[in-house]
Amino acid sequence: MAPETSVRKGDDRQGKDAIILPASRVTGRRYDRISPLYDFCDRMGRPEWRKRIFDRTSGEVLEVGVGTGKNFPFYRPGTKVTAIDVAPRMLERARRRLGEAPTPVRLLLADVQALPFPAASFDSVIDTFVFCSVPDPVLGLREIARVCKPGGLVLLLEHVRAEGRVAGALMDLMNPFMVRVVGANINRRTVENVRRAGLNVESVESLGPGGIIKLITARPVGT
Repeated sequence: MAPETSVRKGDDRQGKDAIILPASRVTGRRYDRISPLYDFCDRMGRPEWRKRIFDRTSGEVLEVGVGTGKNFPFYRPGTKVTAIDVAPRMLERARRRLGEAPTPVRLLLADVQALPFPAASFDSVIDTFVFCSVPDPVLGLREIARVCKPGGLVLLLEHVRAEGRVAGALMDLMNPFMVRVVGANINRRTVENVRRAGLNVESVESLGPGGIIKLITARPVGT
C-alpha cells in the first residue's frame, strides 16, 4: 500500500486568495469546461516520458499545471509536492486521485505567472504540457526561475511549434482556432522562451515526431 497522501485542510481554498491574472482566469474557465473530458482527450505524453521527469525530482517539488492529477502515479516517494492549477474543476478532479500519489501532495489554486511562494522555495519545478496555455509564457517561466532554488532543477515536457518550415506554418495558421476551442497554443517556441526567461538550458531532447515534443532541462541563472 502506498504511503498516506494528504492535502492539509484548506490548502486549495487558500489558493483562491492567490493572484490569478485576468487572462489566466479565461484559461481556467476554458479548462473547467473541458474538465469532464480532459483525461480522454489528453493522450499527449507517453507514461515513460512523464516518469523520466519525476524520477529526477528531489526534495520540495512544484508541479505547475497539475490538471486532473494524471501525473500522481509518477511522483517520487520521499519528495514533498505542491501542485497548482488555474482551473478549480480540474483541481476537484485531481483531489479525487490523491490516493494514486505515493507521497504527500498539497493542491493549490494558483497562477504560474504570479506564484504565491517565496523565492528559492523548491528543489525541483516540473510541468507536462502546460506552457501552451499560459497567457504570458515568459512571465510564467520567470516565476519558475524565481521560486526554484539555486542549483535546483527545472524539467519541462512540452509540445512546441514544429521545426519543419511547412509544418510550422500550418501550425501558425491553425493556432487561433485551437486557442478558441481548447485554450492551447500549438505553435509556442518554448525552448526560446525558457532562455528569454533567464533560465540556463542544459539540454533539449526531441521525443515526438517532427520535433514537436521536447524535454527541456534547465536551471536558474547562476547555478
